[in-house]
Amino acid sequence: MAVEAVYRKPNTSNPEPDYRIYPYLLRNIVVSRPNQVWAMDITYIPMARGPVYLAAVVDWFRRRVLAWKLSIAMDTSFCIEALEEAISMNGRSEIFNADQGRLLPSG
Repeated sequence: MAVEAVYRKPNTSNPEPDYRIYPYLLRNIVVSRPNQVWAMDITYIPMARGPVYLAAVVDWFRRRVLAWKLSIAMDTSFCIEALEEAISMNGRSEIFNADQGRLLPSG
């Protein structure tokens, strides 16, 4: 019947046990110009028929959203589209920061 309760899902920010842990390289970096550091994050928005996922690329210096995409599936395609849009409109950043350091393949 595909009946599903609307409630907070398990914490998707917890990494898998076999994920490689990368050092945090931005600890002592002074962000002093646009396109020096970009970050990307994903969150979900609870809706009546299930969550909608929001991916956003942010410039740390300007504190501005450079691109964002919505998806009803948590796969990599909409994240990659947001990053490609940010690059096409702003050029490339020197550093791209994501909280877990990688995107998982879709499927």
